[in-house]
Amino acid sequence: MKISPKESLDYHANPKPGKIEINISKNIKTKKDLLLAYTPGVSYPVNEIYLNKDKAYEYTNKGNLVGVITNGSSVLGLGNVGPLASKPVMEGKAMLFKKLANIDAFDIEITSKDDQNFIDTVCNISPTFGGINLEDIKSPECFFYWRRDKKKSKDTCISWWSTWYSGCIICCTVKRFGDTKKKLGKY
Repeated sequence: MKISPKESLDYHANPKPGKIEINISKNIKTKKDLLLAYTPGVSYPVNEIYLNKDKAYEYTNKGNLVGVITNGSSVLGLGNVGPLASKPVMEGKAMLFKKLANIDAFDIEITSKDDQNFIDTVCNISPTFGGINLEDIKSPECFFYWRRDKKKSKDTCISWWSTWYSGCIICCTVKRFGDTKKKLGKY
């Protein structure tokens, strides 16, 4: 099927720019709802997670959240287009996570050209995510990043495009349901 440049640009720009958005999962209709969602109610799950980090999968979206991360150095046959130009591709991958597996995903484009800085950035933000999908990073850096990130981020599944979405989906599922002892049949 042929797609014209205009069709593609219109699709990405309208009715609002981009392909992903954030929605809330709890109601905030009353003052009590607000007190539960924020202070003082938020202190209870904070304390539970402080005492047992696995509780993050029970009280937050960590178990259903993937970071789709790139530096834009090897994008879809387009080459090194950089982090910002790779954003539409990463949004598309995040969109596929949501559509195909109902997993929330955020695209994160990192501007650093320093290998260690890239690895440190990914590892430092990894507690936010149940899984991290490293995407469109040129070789051989992609292998180096993947190995180093996996070693440093013990609580978050790090996958690379070769294991692609299936790896993140499996990791998030195992983390979410395995750690909380819930059965998949209930969901």
